Amino acid sequence: MPRRIMQGTVVSDKADKTIIVRVDRRFMHSLYKKVIQRSKRYAAHDETNVHKIGDVVRIRECRAKSKRKCWEVLGETPGLSN
Repeated sequence: MPRRIMQGTVVSDKADKTIIVRVDRRFMHSLYKKVIQRSKRYAAHDETNVHKIGDVVRIRECRAKSKRKCWEVLGETPGLSN
C-alpha cells in the first residue's frame, strides 16, 4: 500500500524531534458550489530538528512513532517551497 504524502506549513517546533504541520485543502461545497478551505494539523517526526516555523515541508505517512505521531518529514532542505 503506498504511503500518503502531503505538503504543509510548520506551525510549531517546540517539541523535541517533532513539528506540527498545518495542511490546507480546498474543495467545492456540494450544494452551494462555493470553494471552501479547511485545514488539519499533523504531528510529524523531525529527526534533526532543522525545520522552523513558517517552513513549507512535505510529510509522509509512516509507522506509529508515538501515540499521535505517524508522519515523518521527507529529507529536504528547510524553507524550500516546491
